[in-house]
Amino acid sequence: MKPKIVLNENPEIVKTVKEGLKAKGGYCPCRMGKSEDIKCICKEFREQIADPDFEGYCHCLLYYKYKSEE
Repeated sequence: MKPKIVLNENPEIVKTVKEGLKAKGGYCPCRMGKSEDIKCICKEFREQIADPDFEGYCHCLLYYKYKSEE
């Protein structure tokens, strides 16, 4: 089953992170530099999405992933 991924429930966090993403051309505003590994959705969170046991926020708190349900 596909994991459930939602935006942070706090609209201020979503607004701030989205503004940062726009300013950095889609790269994580919480990290230095620009590489494909930190282009949103970043490599770290894509790997966490693939982990059926992971539940939690991405690095910048924009997305939340719920554990996969069997």
